[in-house]
Amino acid sequence: MTSPFEPLSFKSGHAMANRFMLAPLTNLQSHADGTLSDDEYHWLTMRAQGGFGTTMTCASHVSPEGMGFPGQLGCFDDLHIEGLSRLAVGIKQAGSLALVQLHHAGMRAHASIDGSPLCPSDHAQFKARAMTLAEVHTLRDNFIAAAERVQRAGFDGIELHGAHGYVLAQFLSPVINRREDEYGGSLENRCRLLLEVISGIRERCGPDFVLGIRLSPERFDIDIAEMRVLFRQLCEDGKLDFIDMSLWDAFKEPEDTRFKGRPLIDWFAELPRGEVRLGVAGKIYSAEDVRRCLAAGADFVMPGRAAVLHFDFPRQIKRDPDFRMASLPVTAAYLKEQGLGPAFVDYMATWKGFVEG
Repeated sequence: MTSPFEPLSFKSGHAMANRFMLAPLTNLQSHADGTLSDDEYHWLTMRAQGGFGTTMTCASHVSPEGMGFPGQLGCFDDLHIEGLSRLAVGIKQAGSLALVQLHHAGMRAHASIDGSPLCPSDHAQFKARAMTLAEVHTLRDNFIAAAERVQRAGFDGIELHGAHGYVLAQFLSPVINRREDEYGGSLENRCRLLLEVISGIRERCGPDFVLGIRLSPERFDIDIAEMRVLFRQLCEDGKLDFIDMSLWDAFKEPEDTRFKGRPLIDWFAELPRGEVRLGVAGKIYSAEDVRRCLAAGADFVMPGRAAVLHFDFPRQIKRDPDFRMASLPVTAAYLKEQGLGPAFVDYMATWKGFVEG
């Protein structure tokens, strides 16, 4: 069985020192203009120092109207480059690969954004309006430009946020996306924007830039059968270094009755993927959970909650093969010791049963 502490190489030529990649985690710690704060720098570099083979930022919005939450790290303007450069250096000095997750909230944009949120089609619940064809092309170009900006800042690569009901996933959804042009209708058309973004980034940033995507196979009006088709196509195209499957719970059965009887992870780990690496996220709380994911066929794991509770989750597992994350709730003081700033601690306090008091 693959050891969690074996190095892992990517098609781009980069390698991570072990099989732990920090999941992209909302933390609300950047400044209002999207520039990096000391708290966010500290939170992320502490994880790199704690042994994560790859350290990924929170979702970073590629255009102002795509902001999904306050205190979100930005990558839509050159004013962000100074902070991003500082962060890239800090992560890489600790021996960790440095990635930025590129994001646009689409119809789920934060309420503070001026104007109606943007969506592939009109959406009454979110009071969102359909993007014009020109706006779809601008969105595509903004993702590509953000990747170039991140590369100039010194990061090793990016992950596209194509999951959790944000804009790229909105285009993939057969329910949300009701467009009648070349970006809607068939699965081929609904995948078009994502594939154009991937091709554009690979062309502009070159073959030695790490390029991955996060997908979720269910919820948010996503069809698991279609995600299996897309997964296979992305692997066959060979432009990606990795696919990050955000499964919510890696070993639960799918909600779709057509796929009952096997853990969710199996439906993707079984697919041929050539040189594309598979990462998984979803209730990875212990050393045993890590081993199960790797034994099931994943190439690496992406802890989230466990990484919040333990800045050195990989090192804890290396010391103790029976390690399991701390029991909840924990104190605010404990989270501060783990590198969370005040805004992040306050955010975690909104999670039921996470923080005492």
